Amino acid sequence: MKYQIYTARNYKQIAQIEKVSEADLRSIDIVAHVLPFKTNNYVVDELIDWDNYKNDPIFILNFPQKGMLKPEHYQSIARLLDQNADESVIKEAANTIRRQLNPHPAGQTHNLPVLAGEKLSGAQHKYNETMLFFPTQGQTCHAYCTFCFRWPQFTGMDNMKFAMKEIENIIAYIRQHTEITDLLITGGDPMVMKASVLDAYISQLLEADLPHLQTIRIGSKSLAFWPYRYLTDPDAEDILNIFKKITDAGKSLAFMAHFNHPKELSTAAVKAAIEKIRRTGAQIRTQSPLLNHINASANIWAEMWKKQVNLGLIPYYMFIARDTGAQEYFGVSLSRSWDIFRRAYTKVSGIARTVRGPSMSCTPGKVRVIGVSEVHGEKVFVLEFIQGRNSEWVARPFFAQYDTEAFWMSDLKPAFGKKEFFYEEELAEIMLD
Repeated sequence: MKYQIYTARNYKQIAQIEKVSEADLRSIDIVAHVLPFKTNNYVVDELIDWDNYKNDPIFILNFPQKGMLKPEHYQSIARLLDQNADESVIKEAANTIRRQLNPHPAGQTHNLPVLAGEKLSGAQHKYNETMLFFPTQGQTCHAYCTFCFRWPQFTGMDNMKFAMKEIENIIAYIRQHTEITDLLITGGDPMVMKASVLDAYISQLLEADLPHLQTIRIGSKSLAFWPYRYLTDPDAEDILNIFKKITDAGKSLAFMAHFNHPKELSTAAVKAAIEKIRRTGAQIRTQSPLLNHINASANIWAEMWKKQVNLGLIPYYMFIARDTGAQEYFGVSLSRSWDIFRRAYTKVSGIARTVRGPSMSCTPGKVRVIGVSEVHGEKVFVLEFIQGRNSEWVARPFFAQYDTEAFWMSDLKPAFGKKEFFYEEELAEIMLD
């Protein structure tokens, strides 16, 4: 299949778009001036039910929705468009709104590693064992998820981007930090890169003397949004050969696949692409946030995990929608998140119970809601760190007051009358460094 992109500029060329009401088309136009919009012909032709587009999870996952903006933000852009305002005026208004949407959640700007006194702007090192690399050529995607927490990468606000192409600096930093066992190549989506570009990065990593680097991870939505990357793209075989090069070199290759709904696992193309990737020796692990309007159902998650296991994939994470962008539209409360996770978990066999969640990737680390309980007569959330800025925090249960209105870690208060959670004093010192 030939790849065709649709954006805010040309999406009305989609054959099926005539089924979308004028009011919904207007909403798409307005919201797309603030939050990124991009899809492609595979998503449009094979995944979306256009006869039920208003409730279709993949349509909502790709096409901007009115509720993604606060009413006052929506109206401010609508007025400018109605007035035929200059593009520069609309852009500045959009940037003003964007700056109010917490563009760098979870203290990401504090994760920049330092090499020889210089910050590596295209990398992050938050947890001891894992480093993130954002290759410049991978800072887009085959299609954009409307919930994406890395939306600033795609809005043209360059001061909000993480990106670099100097792999030699990544290698030098890893060489100095022998605690790093995993390098996650992320974006955007690194699988938009040409095979020759990816190969240049991978070859230098494999040729470097980094025995402590055991695993290379690739974070990608491509299996869900463009499986033809591994089937019919001109360099599809070259990509697969790069994967095999990694496993042949004795490194573990973990393909971190983003699937948000069972529909994305249903086509012949995605099943064939999964099989080809697995033949290279790569493991495919799956993750997704829990999203209102898209997958906020225990039955949907259970079905998704079962399909993933049947295809040889490893369920890995259920995330909670981050406190950025359109969180108010997609967010699910912590109490409901845990209930959905628990009920989905009970519907699958032990093979699928590799999944962890619901988890918040917040400033102190990855915090999982273990459950809801009653301790000393007080109803509480039971929490633990899966990862922490200090690894000593990991796997230590702690407690927060039960709150049905809590959607994020910052909404929670310590239980039992305590003034702060056990990690807060140390976290404050870490964030000052």
